[in-house]
Amino acid sequence: MYRWDPDLYHTSSSPQSGWASDLLEKIRFLGNERVLDIGCGDGKITAAIAGRVPGGKVTGIDSSPDMIGFARGHYHVGEVHNLSFEVCDMRELPFVNGFDLVFSNASMHWVKEHDIVLKCIERALVPGGRMLIQMGGKGNAADIFAVIEKIIPDEPYAGYFKGFLSPYAFYGPEDYLPWLQSAELIPVRVELLPKVMVQHGYEGLSGWIKTTWHPYLECIPKDLQSRFIKDIYRHYIADHQPDPQGNIMIGMVRLEVEAIKPLE
Repeated sequence: MYRWDPDLYHTSSSPQSGWASDLLEKIRFLGNERVLDIGCGDGKITAAIAGRVPGGKVTGIDSSPDMIGFARGHYHVGEVHNLSFEVCDMRELPFVNGFDLVFSNASMHWVKEHDIVLKCIERALVPGGRMLIQMGGKGNAADIFAVIEKIIPDEPYAGYFKGFLSPYAFYGPEDYLPWLQSAELIPVRVELLPKVMVQHGYEGLSGWIKTTWHPYLECIPKDLQSRFIKDIYRHYIADHQPDPQGNIMIGMVRLEVEAIKPLE
């Protein structure tokens, strides 16, 4: 498990929050749904969902105790009767027939065993329940990965990445359709969506790297991490010049999946 910095994530995750808000707009809430938010992170979006279902309940789960502690501390769970947060691995969901909607944004690409997660989601949904998830998809952040792969074989980083395996899993529809069938979920929509992430200058790009690329950063000593981030920035902007306002554009790809649990 990687150590998350919830305060840094809270201030550096506006693109993820924007994608989550767009995803929520695709849901027509009745107001009494029971919702599970998988990989809830700092809890911001989970709390927004709770505001849309005043007659329902919302449970946010995340494998990071630090993130869950932050969410509980910032979104006043005791004052919001329909909101709760739990530490839980998405591959080990304990829920059975408990939710009308399972939602997830920008989190499932952190695990590889999506077939297992989908079976857990099916079990957690009530018959007729719906799943709407979005995550990094095939081709996500390809130019950033290319820069990192160019950097890490060279000194002073070469010795620190021996045997390193990226934890990220970026899949496409051809992967997901068989998994949905195996989990007995009916696909409604499975598609890759190109997106553009905008980061402002070095500070924006470095904040994003510190927030979500820590599997790479944790491989190297702390006194080299700033240099590593600067090298990523330097190589990336050599081929992707910032615009006149200093904004850096990063090509991203999201996999969006909507499915339904059959009625019994």
